[in-house]
Amino acid sequence: MSEEPVLGLDGAQSGNSAMQSSETVATVNSGVRRVRDAVGRVIVGQNEAINLALVTLLAGGHALIEGVPGVGKTLLVKTLARAVAGDFQRIQFTPDLMPADITGTSVFDLRSHEFRLVRGPIFTNFLLADEINRAPAKTQSALLEAMQERQVTIDRETCALSPVFVVFATQNPIEHQGTYPLPEAQKDRFLLKIRMDYPEGEDEKELARLVAEGDAPERRLAEELREPVLQPGELEQLRAAAAHVRVSEAISGYIVSLTRQTRQHPAVWVGAGPRATLALLTSSRALAALEERDFVVPEDIKALAVPVLEHRMLLRPEFEMEGVEIREVINSVLEAVEVPR
Repeated sequence: MSEEPVLGLDGAQSGNSAMQSSETVATVNSGVRRVRDAVGRVIVGQNEAINLALVTLLAGGHALIEGVPGVGKTLLVKTLARAVAGDFQRIQFTPDLMPADITGTSVFDLRSHEFRLVRGPIFTNFLLADEINRAPAKTQSALLEAMQERQVTIDRETCALSPVFVVFATQNPIEHQGTYPLPEAQKDRFLLKIRMDYPEGEDEKELARLVAEGDAPERRLAEELREPVLQPGELEQLRAAAAHVRVSEAISGYIVSLTRQTRQHPAVWVGAGPRATLALLTSSRALAALEERDFVVPEDIKALAVPVLEHRMLLRPEFEMEGVEIREVINSVLEAVEVPR
């Protein structure tokens, strides 16, 4: 893999480097298209959620999926894991779940008279943290080290996780009784927040038709995705290739201006931090590669601003009481910051 190209003031590259960049983007798009087609055979509709999930995979981040029950949050993650030949583990978060139930623990082996490490479900490629906000903060924090450094510490022993380790966490936005809001430090580790809404009318009709004909999405997952379309090693290569998508200084400055503007908006109590700046840059590279471009454009940033920034900002109480939503604030920030040409 060639080294990342050095950009000039206008983001331009030499002809040779640009050609290499175009070739890597073509490789990325070819691999991701296979995954998208495989997921599309199982998931009916939800195109935006699928694209954001692919951006998460390609950028090497984690995603928080929010939606009412029954819209396919779990099915989406299971399908992605099957398509990428990833080991898949699901943890149902409950109030009595303990950190050791996630990471594992050391047990005494009576035969060898030694302590033996029993690994928890976090040792996987794809981890679904289902209803993550139903467990207290102590248990939620068991994911922090894993999400940030792809490693866990058990009884003072540090254990590495898979290089393609990714967390998809779900939560229900309408049910708050018996839940524990995610700490801000926890939410900041998620690259994106994916909202899964009700399907469109035509998509819901198609779903009903498939189930009536005995061709439910779960059956398609079991029968049509018996073989993966992408190997974990290939995913690593695609991530490395996506990192070579060009980002000009003007685009970098635009991203920084957006995140800094969120801290100055009168309705915002806590704005997006530096990790949001990096998340916007990384995810915009992935989105550009998905769109078959070897360079990032302002439209990529605008498309990802809400998914990247929404869960990283807090509104002032008086504005919340007036019904102001964070999405509205982000849109006003996008309008206020000058777009580079």
